[in-house]
Amino acid sequence: MIYKLIISRTAQKQLAKINNPFFKTIIDKIELLKTVPRPPGCKKLTGREGWRIRVADYRIIYEIKDDILQIIVIEIDHRKQVYR
Repeated sequence: MIYKLIISRTAQKQLAKINNPFFKTIIDKIELLKTVPRPPGCKKLTGREGWRIRVADYRIIYEIKDDILQIIVIEIDHRKQVYR
């Protein structure tokens, strides 16, 4: 099954600020979510809705809507700031 990928405006702005060695890796991880919405190493968040995957010091926070086959990327930021 292929999920539809939606990247929020906030996540797009955060992604635009990320420098090169991590930018490509983050894009690849986001693209992977289309076919594998729960990749190895992902975790369900506690205290708020969503899932997270790690890319070095960055975190990708996203929601999975299995009933309509949709992934919504909410935030992409450094690990010190993403959970605030």
